[in-house]
Parts: sequence; C-alpha cells; structure tokens
Amino acid sequence: MSARMVPLPYEKLEETTMRERSEAIFKRHQDRRSVRHFSRDPVPIDVVRRCIHAAAQAPSGAHKQPWTFCLVTDPALKSSIREAAEAEEQAFYDHRAPDEWLDQLQPFGTDANKPFLEDAPALIVIFAHQRAPDGSKNYYVQESVGIASGMLIAALHEAGLATLTHTPAPMRFLADLLKRPSNERAYLLLPVGYPAANCHVPAIERKSLDDVLVEY
Repeated sequence: MSARMVPLPYEKLEETTMRERSEAIFKRHQDRRSVRHFSRDPVPIDVVRRCIHAAAQAPSGAHKQPWTFCLVTDPALKSSIREAAEAEEQAFYDHRAPDEWLDQLQPFGTDANKPFLEDAPALIVIFAHQRAPDGSKNYYVQESVGIASGMLIAALHEAGLATLTHTPAPMRFLADLLKRPSNERAYLLLPVGYPAANCHVPAIERKSLDDVLVEY
C-alpha cells in the first residue's frame, strides 16, 4: 500500500535571509555547553514538553518513530535514578573503564558522583525501540534516535535550558525503574534545567570548520 502524498509546505528564502539565519544559528549553538551544575529552580514543564514534541518530528527509518521520551520530575524517582546510575558509574571508574579513557576524562574532573541527577528539575530518558509493539523489527534505530536526541538538545538550548548528555553503562536500570516494555532500551539520560548560579564549565575549544569539513 502506497503512502498518501500531500503538498510540501515550503517557502524558498532569499539568500540574504538564509545567511542571516545560518549565522544566528551558528552563534547561538557556539555558546551551547554541557552543564554538570544545575540550579534546583523549577522550569516551565510545558516548554520541555514542547521541545520533546519538536524532537519527535525527527526523520526515522521507514517512519517507524522508534522512540519514547520519559520525562521525570518526581524527586523520589530522580533519587532512585541517581542511586542506580552512581552504582554503575562507580563500577565503571573502578574496573570497567580502560586507563586510556580515564586519562582523557581526568582533566574534566568527572567521577562516579552525579548530583545533577537530583539537582536538575527534570530528567528526560530517551528509549530506543528495537522492535515495534507488534513485534516487527525496526531498522536504523540508532541513527533515528540519535537524530531525535540531537534535535531535542538543540530545541532545549533554543528555549533557554541547559542539558547534559549522560550515558551510565549499562543503562538497564532505567527500563526497570521506569517500567518500560521489553522492546525498549535506554539510549540517553538527559538532565534539563537552568545552570547553577556559580556554574563553571571547562575552557574548551571546538574544531574549526577546516578541521571538520571536507568538500569535493
């Protein structure tokens, strides 16, 4: 059965407008940083929900939309997530991580302690669907959920909220705590909120355009 086709809602922009928009996007995202020190101040949850809905507009393989976004604001549940995540992180730092990886993390001062999982007023846990609810296999799941996750981070940044991409491994505890079905696997844990008043971030430099772009 063929998909129903509808006209594309598209407006061709003047090149001047295109350049202005692309420059504004670059400058806005040039300032985006991962935040590990969050204020406990509440955030407008309707804004977070709208950003999640924006992320759910992402393209996906065969339009299967293989994702679930779990929004967690309950303090007790956030505390349980932190406890389970720190247990996995402690094992990671103690004996799972290779020395080379620990050496690369050392300048950033990260360790198994993750207070941001309770301090951030909201957590978003993104789950990837390996199979559809009817049991059929989904394809390009990692790619599809990765695109949606990137769109979510960008949307939250545009809305004035800070985030951190957190991936304690393994993340099976998230499916258990959130009672997700067996066809879903945790993909990303995203604390969301305002930066703490005294928030500092590492003084890093990103690669230049020449370093990341190859034209043919």
